[in-house]
Amino acid sequence: MPPIAMSMSGMPSQPIRDDIDNTWQYLQGGITRIMTNLQDGIDLGTYMGIYTAVHNFCTSQKAVGFTPSSNISSGSHRGAHLLGEDLYKKLTEYLTNHLTELVTESKAHTDEALLAFYIREWHRYTIAAKYIHHLFRYLNRHWVKREMDEGKKSIYDVYTLHLVRWRDVLFKLVSEKVMQAVLKLVERQRNGETIEYNQIKQVVESFVSLGLDEGDSTKTTLDVYRYHFEKPYLDATKIFYQNESKQFVADNSVVEYMKKAETRLDEEEERVKIYLHPDIGIPLKKCCNLVLIAEHSNILRDEFQVLLDNDREEDMARMYSLLSRIADGLDPLRAKFEAHVRKAGLAAVAKVASDADKLEPKIYVDALLEIHTQYQGLVKRAFNDEPEFTRSLDNACREFVNRNEVCKSGSNKSPELLAKYTDILLRKSGSGVEEAELEKTLTQIMTVFKYIEDKDVFQKFYSRMLARRLVHSNSSSDDAETSMISKLKEACGFEYTNKLQRMFQDMQISKDLNTGFKEHVQAAGIKGLDSSYSILGTGFWPLTAPGTNFNPPEEILADCERFSRFYRNKHEGRKLTWLWQLCKGEVKANYIKNAKMPYTFQVSIYQMAILLLFNEKDKNTYDEIVSTTQLNSEALDPSLGILVKAKVLNLGPGSDKVGPGAFFALNYEFKNKKFRVNLNVGMKSETKQEEVETNKTIEEDRKLLLQSAIVRIMKARKRMKHQQLVSETINQIRQRFVPKVGDIKKCIEILLDKEYLERLDDDDLGYLA
Repeated sequence: MPPIAMSMSGMPSQPIRDDIDNTWQYLQGGITRIMTNLQDGIDLGTYMGIYTAVHNFCTSQKAVGFTPSSNISSGSHRGAHLLGEDLYKKLTEYLTNHLTELVTESKAHTDEALLAFYIREWHRYTIAAKYIHHLFRYLNRHWVKREMDEGKKSIYDVYTLHLVRWRDVLFKLVSEKVMQAVLKLVERQRNGETIEYNQIKQVVESFVSLGLDEGDSTKTTLDVYRYHFEKPYLDATKIFYQNESKQFVADNSVVEYMKKAETRLDEEEERVKIYLHPDIGIPLKKCCNLVLIAEHSNILRDEFQVLLDNDREEDMARMYSLLSRIADGLDPLRAKFEAHVRKAGLAAVAKVASDADKLEPKIYVDALLEIHTQYQGLVKRAFNDEPEFTRSLDNACREFVNRNEVCKSGSNKSPELLAKYTDILLRKSGSGVEEAELEKTLTQIMTVFKYIEDKDVFQKFYSRMLARRLVHSNSSSDDAETSMISKLKEACGFEYTNKLQRMFQDMQISKDLNTGFKEHVQAAGIKGLDSSYSILGTGFWPLTAPGTNFNPPEEILADCERFSRFYRNKHEGRKLTWLWQLCKGEVKANYIKNAKMPYTFQVSIYQMAILLLFNEKDKNTYDEIVSTTQLNSEALDPSLGILVKAKVLNLGPGSDKVGPGAFFALNYEFKNKKFRVNLNVGMKSETKQEEVETNKTIEEDRKLLLQSAIVRIMKARKRMKHQQLVSETINQIRQRFVPKVGDIKKCIEILLDKEYLERLDDDDLGYLA
């Protein structure tokens, strides 16, 4: 070994011999100084002396086992190997002895004093380890690396060696007591005391640092931390909260317990953030959820109905938050919530449904919306808008919207009333609401519509009412009408609203046609009526030809014929069917005595024909009116009845009611507060008849819809089991209405008779092209 060129404090002036004992004796003094008195500092000379001694020792050529005949390079390699191993063993032995002394010292400490001792010694030991690691860098770089490359186990770099010795000598003997001291400190904090949590944090860091991978010394694991810290911490936590929660539940209400549990859960999460390792976060949460929530979940769920009944929204939110932490914790709550909402909805409808036939649509729809709005708000605020609670709300609403006190009188009642309420909103002066408010209300209408199962019923009633609004120019706003159709289209698709949109197109085409007709009349110099015509496509409008013959007044007939000729010239081959029951107009009453100005009567075409008869004479008999107008009694009697009721006509002496044998006279003394008097008002009997007709067409349309669906399915599948066909038909149709199995079977029989289908073996049905 070559002599050291420098003269350094504390280093022998004689060259260091290659004898390991002499070398170690020199190194040990420096290592001990670093290990025990580093706070006093170490001079550069001593530091460099130790570093150089390690280097010289590892590179010495005078190694045990070296012979002159040996290859120099191989001798050098072998010598360095042996000397490095001796040095490594000496250092390991030194650390073992040092740590054994610390174990003895630790026995004099308990609880917080033990923690302070452990942390202090760990801090000192690991800092010293970094210095010593640097001093033995040459050993690390050559001998240790070579040993590790050759796959030698239990060989570590010098710093890791320090950690391994700490773990195997001191930690093994004192870790349990240290952990007990930690747990006592945590329990004191849980009981409300203020603690020095930095001690726990440093203990955690120590335990984590000791996680060394035995298979690969360059890697670390959390095994030591998990076994010696995490496991006992979780066990202690479980015992603590089991005892506390059991006692707290016995002495306090469920709501107070929830508050307590919430506080405890927050505290544990805060501990993870402040002084625990993040790895414990998930298992600690599971442990706390099990002890504080799952083990008391039954009493929490039992309390839920009480909270619902008393609208305790904040407490329900707290319960939701707690039970959402455990598996399937919320399922019983959702079931109770659904039953509660259904019951509330049925009660709300029963409250307003004393007479289903006289029930105001607005009152009914408002009752449905009130319940939905109330519990939708609860889902949003208390249940975090959770999809599963929303589904429970939807299920409950679907039940009480389609199967309630009002629907007992007919399953179509909900969609019918909803359509009528929509009609009230969209009619002129029907609702008196502002445009923004109207849009909001239409959105609410769609909320109820979403739950309606018989959407085809709504469509039928809505289209009839829309037709009347359009024909009579009675819509409050084109924008509102368009908005509603857009909403329906978004909910049910293009096919659902196709006819509704075509009705609007017909009205626009009619406007252009009327403009052309007026220009044509003016150009011809004809002085006609101030008339307007609507051309309505037969396939798109839910309107039927009048159920009576009718002979219109000459003036009306002449104008209609002029328009017919004009229309046929533009559209050759088309046939016009006059819907007299929908026609209306205005007549001026110039005959009334003492009137400041002539009254204007707004009348139906039938009423107009009746009144014009009185231009010729003041009195007409019932039979004369029938003979001239050709109206049957179903159309004539209501029209006359309104004129009599309004006192435009007086029943003659001896006539007690409208009908054969009666006669009528003009009332020259007619008076009214308004100078424009609307006599074109529908009778309740007409409305009732229209409802019956609508429901009848619904049933007929459903049969056709079911048959077309069955044919469509069979055309695609060619062959199906009877039961499969029924199920598939229900799936395809349920967006429009919920079909009855019996109706589907009847439709299958009809299609068998019509030879669209045939019976095959094994209850199979086949498609006949």
